[in-house]
Amino acid sequence: MAPTPAGNRRTRIHVVSDVHGNARDLARAGDGADALVCLGDLVLFLDYADHSRGIFPDLFGVENADRIVALRTARRYEEAREFGARLWAGVGEDRAVVIEQAVRKQYAELFAAFPTPTYATYGNVDMPPLWREYAGPGTTVLDGERVEIGGWVFGFVGGGLRTPMRTPYEISDEEYAAKIEAVGEVDVLCTHIPPEVPELVYDTVARRFERGSRALLDAIRRTRPRYSLFGHVHQPLASRMRIGATECVNVGHFAGTGRPWALEW
Repeated sequence: MAPTPAGNRRTRIHVVSDVHGNARDLARAGDGADALVCLGDLVLFLDYADHSRGIFPDLFGVENADRIVALRTARRYEEAREFGARLWAGVGEDRAVVIEQAVRKQYAELFAAFPTPTYATYGNVDMPPLWREYAGPGTTVLDGERVEIGGWVFGFVGGGLRTPMRTPYEISDEEYAAKIEAVGEVDVLCTHIPPEVPELVYDTVARRFERGSRALLDAIRRTRPRYSLFGHVHQPLASRMRIGATECVNVGHFAGTGRPWALEW
């Protein structure tokens, strides 16, 4: 990492989201920057591009991973849940315990890869209660909170909204809106999910609309931050667009590209 900003020197931060197990590139993501910002989804449960990677294929094999991806892609969510339930029934151990053990293994590697300083918030597939155990002194975890970096105020809101996928950290629209409200006016609004704009929430590979936040969109229009940064949608129809005075940027490509998005001022 570069030295802490001083005087009138320009500040540079690198931003990543949707890391999904890519610890190797995460260890280099802060190179040349004053700070790293991470917008969540550290865990890799199932890689939709490579069905051999993740917790699910490690437990149940690639063939079953192929099957569940096909069901989910076809939006046959109930069938996918029933198929998954049958697989879990054959494990012979408590499902929550098995998942937590696998997540802990990934978190140990990923949090160790974070440079200092890192400012991070949760994604919808993350398990927030575990972060306190793995976040070192150089990592600041924020959710519905603000921090100043290089003279600019950054607001962080983690998690996702409820969906048929039932990922670990999905919350109600009301709870999410309250966190957006708590952040207030900031220079950079950092969230895991995008504002509810069709071009920003449509995934061109999964061929479906992901959940975006109306409260986030309203806050962008009302408070006019310089930037709205987010991930969640891996292959968006539009990766960047302006909403009024705000530049909205999807940075959710880290798992596949290994490259952070840079912001300098």
